[in-house]
Amino acid sequence: MSFTLATWNINSVRLREPIVLKLLKEEAPDVLCLQECKSPIDKIPREGFNSLGYIHMVARGDKGYNGVAILSKIPMEESSAQDFAGLGHARHIAGRLENGVTVHNFYVPAGGDLPDRKINEKFGQKLDYLRDMKDWFHAEQPDRAILVGDLNIAPRADDVWNHKQLQKIVSHTPVEVEHLTAAQEAGGWVDITRQDIPEGLLFSWWSYRAKDWNTADKGRRLDHIWATKDISCTSHSSRILREVRGWEKPSDHAPVFATFDI
Repeated sequence: MSFTLATWNINSVRLREPIVLKLLKEEAPDVLCLQECKSPIDKIPREGFNSLGYIHMVARGDKGYNGVAILSKIPMEESSAQDFAGLGHARHIAGRLENGVTVHNFYVPAGGDLPDRKINEKFGQKLDYLRDMKDWFHAEQPDRAILVGDLNIAPRADDVWNHKQLQKIVSHTPVEVEHLTAAQEAGGWVDITRQDIPEGLLFSWWSYRAKDWNTADKGRRLDHIWATKDISCTSHSSRILREVRGWEKPSDHAPVFATFDI
């Protein structure tokens, strides 16, 4: 079975329904994982998605913030939804595809502006969330699994536009990278995007604050696709659709794709 999967922080699925439909029509991934849906589950605009063949959905929703959903053409059933760090936020959902592969969709907390948990509660919540992810992967070792989402960390020097300048900026600080790496290692996860594209600057997010985001190109790779080692060798064709960041009324994130032959 071959299937293509995409992950995208959509920054309001109702507000940006038109560009979700555009992506589904033009790229037709078999599975689309969305983060920051900002919608209760019953308000997600499923009719248009269903009309394009995405009749399966598992989701968790919050009104006006957070929220994660997996849309699929392939039969899928919910397998888990975790509340890491006890935040009570809709930040994780997992669905099991008919071939037995589990897809985990994560929206890791952004962490606020200051990288110091003593003066910034949100940064502490982010580190606690990553710690709980690590502990869960240790306790329930994943297999035949894919992990995607907005992890809100750009771990490598070439995942940001300026490594030296951003080491003191939330999303690229050493302590965040350390926590993310610990979670990745606990689950035996392989970074599929970097397996396929091992070298060079690679971004999936560009700030709304930039007047000309494309020319400035001050991006970060915050959105990831990982897989457990037992299926990582089946992946290929990773790509980031940079041009989507320039669509009408865009999210500040671009979708990330990978294909698996399992």
